[in-house]
This record gives sequence, structure tokens and C-alpha cells, in this order.
Amino acid sequence: MKSVNIAEKFSLIDKHWDPKIVGELNNQHIKLAKLKGEFVWHRHDNEDEFFMVIKGRLTIKLRGSSIELDEGEFYIVPKGVEHLPIADKEAHVMMFEPIDTVNTGSLHSDRTVTEIERI
Repeated sequence: MKSVNIAEKFSLIDKHWDPKIVGELNNQHIKLAKLKGEFVWHRHDNEDEFFMVIKGRLTIKLRGSSIELDEGEFYIVPKGVEHLPIADKEAHVMMFEPIDTVNTGSLHSDRTVTEIERI
């Protein structure tokens, strides 16, 4: 395996809310995504979800509170917790999730991605 240049990988992503797989570690996918605007309220019943902001700013709304993430910060959404990611301006985000995690959790919407491309 070669080293992975994160900036180069982000340059290959042209759509918002369309995660791409850049690695695999212990039955987890390492994903990158460009986020802009509001996603959908959802939860993952069986998986924790790791969000790390590489560039920009991300808000993760929870029922009753919000988490604000700046560049270089991360937050782990515990399994079963309903959340809503929001990026007022484009944010570049790295996520660690179990391989079988669907981006919209138990909710199926027009934002659900079932076939995730490797870049």
C-alpha cells in the first residue's frame, strides 16, 4: 500500500454528501466527503460514527444540543443517537465507520448512498 494524500483525494470529489472510500482498517472504512448545507436527521442503531474536520467547519446537531467542529477537531456520534450534520460553507470531512454502515443509517432518502466508490 502507498501513502494516501488527503488533499489529492479531496480534489477527486466533486459532489457534496457523496462519501468516497480511501482506506480500510479493522473492518472499518475510512471515508472522505465534501459537505455543504444540511444533511438529514438520522441515526445508526449499531455503529458509532467518527467525524473529523480536515477543512472548514461542521455542526452536528443532536436532539437538544449541537457540537461545533473546527479544522483538526473530531466528534464520535454514539450508536443510536439521532444527529444532523450541517456545513454552512463547504467542509472537508473524514469519517471512520464499520464497512456495512449506510450513510443515512436506518433512514432511506434521496441522500442514501448504497454503492460507495473507492478513490
